[in-house]
Amino acid sequence: MIIKSAKYKTSVVNSKNLLRDGVPEFAFVGSSNVGKSSLINSLTSSKSLAKTSATPGKTKMVNYFDINETFRFVDLPGYGFAKVGKSHLDVWSGLIGEYLLTSESLQTIFLLLDIRHLPTMQDKQMVDFLVFNGLPFMIIVTKADKIAKSKISNNIKSIAKMLNLREEMFLVSSSENSLGKDKILNYIEMKLGS
Repeated sequence: MIIKSAKYKTSVVNSKNLLRDGVPEFAFVGSSNVGKSSLINSLTSSKSLAKTSATPGKTKMVNYFDINETFRFVDLPGYGFAKVGKSHLDVWSGLIGEYLLTSESLQTIFLLLDIRHLPTMQDKQMVDFLVFNGLPFMIIVTKADKIAKSKISNNIKSIAKMLNLREEMFLVSSSENSLGKDKILNYIEMKLGS
């Protein structure tokens, strides 16, 4: 798949304003500093479509982006960063949970994890939440350029084991060098075609 157009659509802070127009959606979720905005920018070959910030936890809204005028990327608020306050730490309270449980056009949730670290308690809770509710998800491990290529496979094994997931559910990525970009876009194309 080639992304020819990517446009910011809208941001939502209240669950009653979540879009319900039937356009297929791919959601990106993960901790506040895992690189969701960077990945979206990399996938769309845009430097500033999704706003990246030096301060983790900046995204407190659900941000929608129209892609190729046929589907959407949805950037969900980051979780688990202490500076956004206790009220934001509940992974599925409020906006994130409301979106994940009620979106009727959600194709896949991409849960982003930093390949350099073992999953946090919030990451585990998010996986449990997705599994319990039977939601379709894949894991994207980010920042793969920050470790030796020889360590990638072992790190995925460790993360998969800790989360009790199959390694086939993992996609490797780096926003710095576009590693994994084609595989992620091919997966999206496959989902849209099925």
